[in-house]
Amino acid sequence: MSKNTCRWGILGAAAIARKNWQAIRHSGNGRLVAVASRNADRAAAFIAECQAQIPHHPAPRAITGYEEMIAAEDIDALYIPLPTGLRKEYLLAAAAAGKHVLCEKPCGVDANEVREVVEACAEAGVQFMDGVMFMHSDRLTALRRELDAGEAIGELKRIVSQFSFLAPESFFTENIRGQAGLEPLGSLGDLGWYCIRMALWTMRYAMPLSVRAHMLREISVPVSLSAEMDFPGGVTAGFYCSFEAHHQQWVNLSGTEGQISMRDFVLPQYAPEVGFEIERSRMEPDLCHFHMERYSRRVAVPEYSDGHPTAQETKMFRRFGELALSGRPDPHWPDIALKTQLVLDACLRSARSDGREVTL
Repeated sequence: MSKNTCRWGILGAAAIARKNWQAIRHSGNGRLVAVASRNADRAAAFIAECQAQIPHHPAPRAITGYEEMIAAEDIDALYIPLPTGLRKEYLLAAAAAGKHVLCEKPCGVDANEVREVVEACAEAGVQFMDGVMFMHSDRLTALRRELDAGEAIGELKRIVSQFSFLAPESFFTENIRGQAGLEPLGSLGDLGWYCIRMALWTMRYAMPLSVRAHMLREISVPVSLSAEMDFPGGVTAGFYCSFEAHHQQWVNLSGTEGQISMRDFVLPQYAPEVGFEIERSRMEPDLCHFHMERYSRRVAVPEYSDGHPTAQETKMFRRFGELALSGRPDPHWPDIALKTQLVLDACLRSARSDGREVTL
């Protein structure tokens, strides 16, 4: 490994990797060395298309076969966007080869798989992290500051979120997210993972005491699901994830004195800043008049939302590169990935048991 540069390989030519193609370029401490696919033409086409829009110098090379990339001596870290159902084999192989691993979510089909991978990475002394980009945004730092100050919303009581998009009918036959063999967790893994992570982050990773979930629609994979979680201290959380509702990605934190709302907590709207709204309301009854007054303020940080050196995905690769280059893996990241998967598993068990309460 170079002292100042983390050399990256992308293991699989998935669509999401196109976004991270640019993030690696802008990271400042990373260089994309190669892209691997089982099909040589696909890897070459992926590189040519991305290179035409966002060129790397020198251009990454195409590798045929995942095993060859894992064995490559000029690659330090792997970004792995393979389907969940195929991921474990290559995550374990990467760890055994001494490669640091940034893995798309969900990180496994269940917590047993994720635990096995996390333990393998720890034994190998390599960094493991899931690809939740919003975790690396400066917006979360500003949000934590407001929550800790206690003046914005008072005592936290409720966390609610939704992540959904309206998929066309062809999605369930043509997209891998509708195929049980490749993405068995469906919308829960693809979208609910973010809702669960946001709740855990808000609670400083205290695990819920119990969950209750309802499968609103399932074909071969979960299509729409809602869940409730009970946390220590009387805080509750709820979320809805779906492939059949209009695109929404919001979270609301309610307390004894007010609320905080973020309308784009996963994928920020395109702008030179990201932020959230703090709101307090007051009812002033006067005999037959009931005056509802609203007081709000916006908190924002300078950060572009997409394809920029300040964007959250760029910061994710930059932070990962710092950890890989330091030689001191941070156990926080694999720990929260496993916790997220444990809660997800509990939600799925409850949803497939007619909403039975599942304790953690």
